Amino acid sequence: MATEAEVIFFDAIGRNDVAVVGGKNASLGEMVCALDAEGIRVPPGFATTANAYRRFLSENGLDSVLRAKLAEFAEGRATLHDTGEAIRTAIVAGRWPADTERAIREAYRALSDQSGGGAISVAVRSSATAEDLPDASFAGQQETFLNVVGEDDLLTACRKCYASLFTDRAISYREAKGFDHLKVALSVGVQLMVRSDLGGSGVMFSIDTETGFDKIVLIDAVWGLGENIVQGTVTPDEYQVYKPFLDRPNLRPIIEKRLGAKEKKMIYAQAGSPSPVRNVPTSKAERAAFVLTDEEVLDLARMATKIEAHYGVPMDIEWAKDGLSGALFIVQARPETVQSQSDVGKLQQFSVGAHGKTLITGLSVGEKVASGPVCLIESPEDIDRFVDGAVLVTSNTDPDWVPIMKRASAIVTDHGGRTSHAAIVSRELGVPAIVGCGTATYVLHDQQEVTVDCAQGDQGFVYEGSAEVQVKDLDLTTLPETRTKVMLLLANPATAARWWRLPADGIGLARMEFVVANTIRVHPMALLQFDRVTDEAARKEIELITSGYPDKSTYFVERLATGLARLAAVAYPNPMILRTSDFKTNEYADLLGGAVFEPVEDNPMIGWRGASRYYDPAYIDGFRLECRAIKQLREVIGFDNVRVMIPFCRTPEEADLVLKVMAEEGLTRGQDGLEIYVMCEVPSNVILAEEFAKRFDGFSIGSNDLTQLTLGIDRDSDKLAPLFNDRHPAVEWMIRTVIEKAHATDTTVGLCGQAPSNYPEFAQVLVDAGIDSISVVPDSFVSVKTNVAYAEKEARNPK
Repeated sequence: MATEAEVIFFDAIGRNDVAVVGGKNASLGEMVCALDAEGIRVPPGFATTANAYRRFLSENGLDSVLRAKLAEFAEGRATLHDTGEAIRTAIVAGRWPADTERAIREAYRALSDQSGGGAISVAVRSSATAEDLPDASFAGQQETFLNVVGEDDLLTACRKCYASLFTDRAISYREAKGFDHLKVALSVGVQLMVRSDLGGSGVMFSIDTETGFDKIVLIDAVWGLGENIVQGTVTPDEYQVYKPFLDRPNLRPIIEKRLGAKEKKMIYAQAGSPSPVRNVPTSKAERAAFVLTDEEVLDLARMATKIEAHYGVPMDIEWAKDGLSGALFIVQARPETVQSQSDVGKLQQFSVGAHGKTLITGLSVGEKVASGPVCLIESPEDIDRFVDGAVLVTSNTDPDWVPIMKRASAIVTDHGGRTSHAAIVSRELGVPAIVGCGTATYVLHDQQEVTVDCAQGDQGFVYEGSAEVQVKDLDLTTLPETRTKVMLLLANPATAARWWRLPADGIGLARMEFVVANTIRVHPMALLQFDRVTDEAARKEIELITSGYPDKSTYFVERLATGLARLAAVAYPNPMILRTSDFKTNEYADLLGGAVFEPVEDNPMIGWRGASRYYDPAYIDGFRLECRAIKQLREVIGFDNVRVMIPFCRTPEEADLVLKVMAEEGLTRGQDGLEIYVMCEVPSNVILAEEFAKRFDGFSIGSNDLTQLTLGIDRDSDKLAPLFNDRHPAVEWMIRTVIEKAHATDTTVGLCGQAPSNYPEFAQVLVDAGIDSISVVPDSFVSVKTNVAYAEKEARNPK
């Protein structure tokens, strides 16, 4: 425990010293003392104490000034702006008590000597004694000053830190949270600067900031000093790491790498400049390159997990990379204050029905939907014209914007990532936000009615007009147990983490083609045989999106593997059954560069699709890329819970050909625990079930295609739609028969489809037939689980 001295070095401070040195400095001291042996590198430094702050106020007669000015504000006799400005001016003009000034100067000299001598560059950070509490984040409330050199400039920066305790946003925030202004003191942290101006910096969370998924480390990174990323004035690179695999040195559990624009970087200014730091545009090479290597990403993620384990709560952490030494440092750590406080047993689900055209997209923050008129504000000077309940549209926010952010129905910004100021504050306020849109302030205009949709996963959408919105509250604590496994149908990696709270038994069908169409966007053969792509626009786009990869096929394998990893992470350690690509030829042709590789078929639904493509010379090399991505997913990233499923496999002989290609790519059934399933969607799968069971570990009934081919109805035909019935006796016979034959050979069998949710009596049919699992879309999980439990009860207690 630190003493009430004027200045204390970090190595004499611990986490219990918030009242002495504030939350930020207490946390730095805790890490220096307790986590250095764990490899957590924190730059050395010292802190002024709360006692020093109170003495400064007292000896300058400022206590009475603060009381008077705050009373005028509370009584409505002064504006927030005038109150804050008067208090700050008075504090900056104050004089240091002689012994306090001497203690700061001596500590700076000692830190300089410890760091090699001479006047060193330091970061001067504010640390309030009420900040970073478990239920309140003071993110960005007080000021930070970077590249401060020399004793006199340090003393000036410390006074400015004191003054920043009374910025407009800090006063407003304490009012909202019920903190007594005069009971909050400020400590100043003085820390050796990391030369991240020559390297990079960023923010990371040991929890998914949007969904609360606790097995993820989220890392954002930019070039240069970290203030730009905190303020949200640049769009950072984003990485996601799966925490449970970090202790396995043979794995590389990075499940997302997203390149950000990184439009500018903050560096040291030249000597004699008005400010010690300045922003400069990044080069084309910097914008096209990731800030961190894979090893650095994993190193940071391991630090995050160690810090989280030590504190026992999810953490919000700032880091910096020294451009001279290449070392990674932790410069701040505080508890995460939003998702860690949420109720894991409750799930509120927003969905959008009919809506206007999409005006702009960006990174979504939160999972809500809101409508309202646009209030476009490009300068803090115009904040006063904000209209309550409007959608705030601006370039980026900083703490000055907080008073109006909490009055907004939604927030949209041009710049920023998921750890920017706009994102952090919006999340805490429960206000949906879309950040990093690029041109929101150009596309949207004042008083335009819009809907802000953050319910679609990582990507947020701004629609024209007011959309139809449905809100459903789900209570997961009352769900019954069932013998029959109830699993999920998932395809979109961006939305997968939303469903981690559902007590599902795994993912019964993960559709690879969704990842190919939405994440990769290029036909695999166009990457392998790029010279055959003659469409000039397609060639340019393919060149652009594959830049930075050693060859174009590597782009396909890595992007597919990481996209699928985000799905597998939600299921682990329960199984994820991954269906290999099941595009029809017309759908393949729509991919970039795809038209030249695909025939034109009259009926693609029963044409060259599924298994028939995988051994065909015209596509076999594309299928080999799929296999390599699966191998990387299982063996490099680490998701050995992934099982593979082959779609539209018409005959046992065709199965043999596909399994041979897979084995050639290192995916052999039974090796390293690999299980391979077959979709049961062709009548021959039922008729010859015993033969298919010799080749596969399980069946998954695709009820849509099985109905189509049993009743002879094109499921895309509007004319025949009334005849399409997946509960028809003929279809039910097929389902019962394949379950009976599969179980006779000790082979598992499940079903994928909506019918058990839409029709409770169909769940009874499946349970009576002994189905092993049922897979449904997440929206239907609660109702299906309930229906299955009722059906199992009826089966045990027939009337």
